[in-house]
Amino acid sequence: MNRRMITALSLALAAAVLAPAAPATAAPASTAVRSAPVAAVTTLADAVGQVKVTEENRAGYTRSSFRHWNAGENATDGCNTRAEVLLAEAVVAPTVGAGCKLTGGTWTSYYDGQEVTSAGALDIDHMVPLAEAWDSGASAWTPARREAYANDQGAHVSLVAVTARSNRQKSDQDPADWMPPSPDAQCRYIGEWVSTKLRWQLTADDRELEALKVYADGPCENTIVRYTPAT
Repeated sequence: MNRRMITALSLALAAAVLAPAAPATAAPASTAVRSAPVAAVTTLADAVGQVKVTEENRAGYTRSSFRHWNAGENATDGCNTRAEVLLAEAVVAPTVGAGCKLTGGTWTSYYDGQEVTSAGALDIDHMVPLAEAWDSGASAWTPARREAYANDQGAHVSLVAVTARSNRQKSDQDPADWMPPSPDAQCRYIGEWVSTKLRWQLTADDRELEALKVYADGPCENTIVRYTPAT
């Protein structure tokens, strides 16, 4: 290799070393992913221990503070939240007619073990009643959050189709004053009650908490609680 070629090669290598590296391309801000709430799975006793205790205060409560039923999870299906819950919980699917009118179908009301064959004979119960939710923290929420609570289909335990009779017997009572009449339903009910309280960061008063502990430390000690915090 002659001197001219050696010189040219040396210059080329020097230029390569001195050339600035291309700047790294930053990821667009729009690609950032918000962390989704993490689902929790725990024992009933542990879940009860996570419920905060405060005094209840019903001052200012009106049922209209919680807008329901709204257009539901699917705003284009013509069915409101009530109808969507009925469709989701049907053991035998009903026929859906114009205006989301439901005919036929079969449901099992787990509070009292009754089989129901008419959608009109069912209530959609808020697992933690609206008045109880108000007492337990919802009084401080925005109207939008109260609407989200009243129509919550993000957790299948928040709303439940049950006989009108059992729902009206329950009214706005907590487990210190009312439990499902069917013994087979009680552990499920306690688990779903606590799950809903934790999902929405609702509190309990002393009497309610003591009732929950009785079940958690006794007949329902093997009950598992699953919940995902509401956003």
